[in-house]
Amino acid sequence: MARPASSSGQTPRHQLSGQLSAPLRRFLGTESGSATLLVAATVVALGWANSAWVGAYEQLWATEISLRVGDAELALDLEDWVDDAFMAVFFLVVGLEVRRDLSIGELTDRRRAVLPLLAGIGGMVVPVLLYLAINRGGDAVHGWGVVIGTDTAFLLGTLALVGPRTSTQLRVFLLTLTVVDDIVAVTVIGVVYSGEIVVPALLLAGLATVALAVLGRLRVRRTWPYVVAMLALWLSVLESGLHASIAGMVAGLLIPAYLPRRREVERAASSATAFRQSPMAQVGRSAQGALARAVPVNERLQVVLHPWTSYVVVPVFALANAGVDLRGGVLADALASPVMWGVVAGLVVGKLVGVGAGALGGEALGLGRLPQGVGPGQVLGGAALSGIGFTVALLIIGLAFDDERRQDEATVGVLLALVLATAVGWSAFRLAAVLHGETSAGLPMVLDRPVDPEHDHVRGRPSAPLTLVEYADFECPFCARATGVSREVRQHFGADLRYVFRHLPLPDVHPHAELAAAASEAAAAQGRFWELHDVLFERQDRLELEDLAGYAAELGLDVERFLRELDEQTHAGRIRADVASAEASGARGTPTFFVGGRRHVGPYDAGTLIAALEAGRRTEDDPALA
Repeated sequence: MARPASSSGQTPRHQLSGQLSAPLRRFLGTESGSATLLVAATVVALGWANSAWVGAYEQLWATEISLRVGDAELALDLEDWVDDAFMAVFFLVVGLEVRRDLSIGELTDRRRAVLPLLAGIGGMVVPVLLYLAINRGGDAVHGWGVVIGTDTAFLLGTLALVGPRTSTQLRVFLLTLTVVDDIVAVTVIGVVYSGEIVVPALLLAGLATVALAVLGRLRVRRTWPYVVAMLALWLSVLESGLHASIAGMVAGLLIPAYLPRRREVERAASSATAFRQSPMAQVGRSAQGALARAVPVNERLQVVLHPWTSYVVVPVFALANAGVDLRGGVLADALASPVMWGVVAGLVVGKLVGVGAGALGGEALGLGRLPQGVGPGQVLGGAALSGIGFTVALLIIGLAFDDERRQDEATVGVLLALVLATAVGWSAFRLAAVLHGETSAGLPMVLDRPVDPEHDHVRGRPSAPLTLVEYADFECPFCARATGVSREVRQHFGADLRYVFRHLPLPDVHPHAELAAAASEAAAAQGRFWELHDVLFERQDRLELEDLAGYAAELGLDVERFLRELDEQTHAGRIRADVASAEASGARGTPTFFVGGRRHVGPYDAGTLIAALEAGRRTEDDPALA
């Protein structure tokens, strides 16, 4: 899918939507969009609660809704349905996303998670200490959990409004940080803010948890067994005295995420082809089942549930919980309340100090490094915005305080913290831009993983003084043209240039790209990477499995071993590592070139690349030109 060249002369290229980044960007986009609805729901709730129709507001959420099957009955008022059922679905989606990130997403490289982990821990410990310093005794102490969480939707939405003009890397960092917040917040809700424990129901919850774990271990492909087990878990947890949100998080964490097996993808493609040739109901049903089996349950549930949680569940929760009647001296009492100021101090000051110290202190100690393109001032701006607690904070308020007056005081604190945290974040970003030139937290320009001749695919003398790195996709037509360009560049420089190939498959636009990349690595395992590399680009319109097997036979490879490694995804980790390095290096399309370790921006014809390499050589020869 090509797009025309830009007016700046940039050659068209395919945009990155690979297996690691596309779900993440969809997540970011959905959460940012829902922030508008959250604000609207909050304003409506406050306006309604402070109007002449406040009675209707209270009566609506006190309406009892019951479900009855035979003699069994589940009766909750509407507000409890929102807090216990809707929020369980919300935390289910959070758990699914966390499991995916841990398995095949941003957190597979544990080193990249060190600083967000430290920042997340600091962003909980410091706020709690500040809250307890202000509220040292009485029932106010129970509200310490209000200040531990961060509202992801509000955080990302606000970042888009007040943050740097490009904030991709900062957003990913902050999203990783909120993973820690979410897990700890649900644990606190389940352990600290639960009622009296009912042991038989807790045992049933344990059995449902085991059932989910077994389903995941067996990689059951149908969705309904998971749904049945999750409903059983939710009902058991609800009856056990634990808060039902913990059921959602546990269920999400237990539903596995993994890359689809190529065999199942091929079977789904064959079934779809059969339906196209014979569009009958039975064939269509078979194709539908094959497609469902090819995509893990984790991702299927996310696709279905995420829009609902972002655009319905969280706004309805805000509508039900943000409505504080500020009349009758409530606002004056709140402004004089240690609870309110403890919440404000914990969220606004505590998050800024805790997250900032965790991230910047961890980097100073050498425990990790900030994402490329993200500066210290931008980290502090993001830390300030993490003081927007809202969703989790409002949920914990209802659990921490029985007294309605206390609930109102804490809610006012959460709303005031939202405004102040946004203002502090805006100020931090502006100061970072003015004082340190941190105007963007976007795409890095430097190659993230240095070239390693023992690991990378290198053409030319490994110790050559000039280096040209290309991230490419075997099905990308622009990459096929670039192979001729790189050949001309190699001929120009001869032994002075080493050319390095790294994978950046774009399966959203090139369905055969990942399979072709895996095939090239299977050939590399038999010492024939470059031979198959050239064949794949020459015949990139024929990249089906049987085609690849034929190419392997032509090259004299062990075809049985070749096909076994494709089926078992033996080289998936290598390809993921290349994709991760592309992300960290700012490569968002194919082909992307790096000249001497720096990302090349602009046309990538042979003349331009030769000029860039020559300029790099002159810079090395004369440091004054740098």
